[in-house]
Amino acid sequence: MTGFGKATLQLPTKKITVEIKSLNSKGLDLNVRMPSLYREMELGLRTQIASTLERGKIDFSIFIESTAEQTTTKVNVPIVKAYINQLREVYADADETELMKMAVRMPDTMKIERDEIDENDWAEIKKVIEESLNNILNFRRDEGMSLEKEFQLRIGNIRHYMTEALALDPERVQAIKDRLQTAIEELKVNVDENRFEQELIYYLEKLDITEEKVRLTNHLDYFLETINGTEANGRKLGFITQEMGREINTMGSKSNHAQMQKLVVMMKDELEKIKEQVLNVL
Repeated sequence: MTGFGKATLQLPTKKITVEIKSLNSKGLDLNVRMPSLYREMELGLRTQIASTLERGKIDFSIFIESTAEQTTTKVNVPIVKAYINQLREVYADADETELMKMAVRMPDTMKIERDEIDENDWAEIKKVIEESLNNILNFRRDEGMSLEKEFQLRIGNIRHYMTEALALDPERVQAIKDRLQTAIEELKVNVDENRFEQELIYYLEKLDITEEKVRLTNHLDYFLETINGTEANGRKLGFITQEMGREINTMGSKSNHAQMQKLVVMMKDELEKIKEQVLNVL
């Protein structure tokens, strides 16, 4: 959801610049900065930005630079004269220049003539806002294409590590059997072989990771299917990664095998990289 969009417009008496910045956020956090002249348009702008960008910490700004020789700020002549007359009574020996310097520093000596919104100008400004929104959408689209490649790489790595872990399963199972058999022999007790086999099977079933492998594979497939969809799916991808994490964690707790646990750690590392980047998806 990171992005940046900017557009400018030159009107006869002023230059308009529109900037939009977007950072990651679980929801929509919109901050609008614009001249007071256009404040009555803010509600409509917020609706437009929210419907276009949907999510993210968004800073929207409209800057106005006057390019005309005239200014809307005027000296309030009657107020200045009144201040000078009052100051002359206090500072009788002061010359007019000093009195003037003191007077213009007093409150209300400057007044701003408020302009009314020019509908033609605002129509042009709306076009610039649309342009800046399109620019940030293009920025996001380009980033999304890069993210898709990143996701495919990380998902592929998780599949690879899972395949390597499953290849170790026969070795893991045999090691568990040998360890239990050695423990019984060290106890120097006679056991019923049939009962031992039954208990061993029950124990190995508890450590079996076939179901986790199937569910994790389904989650990986669903993740890739979701990123190829056309709808906003950032939240859904977040939920899928949570499910992937549960299966990987269960594999780790059941593994009981050093090399398999290393592979599980590598899978977790890839998943964390995916989670970081999912925050960039709408």
